[in-house]
Amino acid sequence: MIRYTLKCAQGHGFESWFQNAAAFDTLAAGGHVSCPECGSTEVEKSLMAPRVTTSEAARAAAATPEGERDRKIAELKAKVESEFDYVGSSFVAEARKMHEGETPHRGIYGEANPKEAFSLLEDGIPVAPLPFLPTRKAN
Repeated sequence: MIRYTLKCAQGHGFESWFQNAAAFDTLAAGGHVSCPECGSTEVEKSLMAPRVTTSEAARAAAATPEGERDRKIAELKAKVESEFDYVGSSFVAEARKMHEGETPHRGIYGEANPKEAFSLLEDGIPVAPLPFLPTRKAN
């Protein structure tokens, strides 16, 4: 993915993400990139500086409350994905089987819609949402 700073024919500046440079060129040529302020499809790339992060800047960012939170979420994600079984859309059924003693207890994670999750909680089955998207669902 690449982020471009763009400018329309009216001089309005804005940013947008594209899969790659060729994707921007194709979309812009077809009139599919438009200014969010005026709707003009006469859009061109503006001068922009590359985003470069030094290790010192990365350490400073990690020292912020947000950086610490992100580090802890990454640690949790690594632990869950290495020690628990991913059961995908079978999560609700697997959790119920374990609760009812049909299968051995083990750590699992997967998908459940809010209604299903509340139903599990109402039945005394402990579940909690994960603060990250599992790697298997990232595509």
